[in-house]
Amino acid sequence: MRREITSWYSPALHRDMPVVSYGHYGFAVLMVPTAGADFLEYERFNLIHALAPLIESGKCRVFSINSVNLDSWMNYNMPGEHRAIRHNQFNEYVFNEVVPFIRNATSPETMIYTCGASFGALHAMNLFLKRPEMLNGVISMSGVYDLTEYTRGHWDEQVYYNSPMHYVPNLSDPWYLDKIKASHHIHIFSGSGAYEDPDSGRRFTQLLYDKGIWCNLEIWDGYPHEWPTWLQMLPYILTKKF
Repeated sequence: MRREITSWYSPALHRDMPVVSYGHYGFAVLMVPTAGADFLEYERFNLIHALAPLIESGKCRVFSINSVNLDSWMNYNMPGEHRAIRHNQFNEYVFNEVVPFIRNATSPETMIYTCGASFGALHAMNLFLKRPEMLNGVISMSGVYDLTEYTRGHWDEQVYYNSPMHYVPNLSDPWYLDKIKASHHIHIFSGSGAYEDPDSGRRFTQLLYDKGIWCNLEIWDGYPHEWPTWLQMLPYILTKKF
């Protein structure tokens, strides 16, 4: 499998940010890590190995980036408003740096789908909903879509604008709604076993339905919130839904 690591100094985040890519062709899957993990997390936990047949066949090309959660919502010594600033800098890094990098590495016409598990599922969903003209869909596994689950009581305008459970009910701009509705790939998956919150996926799916936005919700009975679940989920989604 073709594997390449690229790094550059991010103007948005003021640090070097590495990106790893796997494969040579196909639509792009932009992986956002869980919690405080890094860009190689999905490789270390064998998810890339599980995707190898799809990557090597040219169905998809996977790109994985670093998170900054330890500098934002998971840095509990930082004031809440500063954590929000860092979160927004991460969004700008993805939109203004990572997406152009992927386009340059593939083509201007390549479809890009955000993807993540756990905290990465929230980020993946939020990124897609914010820029549906730039990103083509999302795969969220085992996520919650209410950012206040991570903010430890902090609430401000920027929490609202990065918390899909809060801002989706108030989406009214036809420009955004039409582009979100145009996606045929909004996939929300969850287990129902230990440490999973399938009702979060159900509630968020209902919000999307209420806005006339189609999405695919699947709850896997008994599956827990852990890597063996995602090692089965993501190959299934990319094989059966794309």
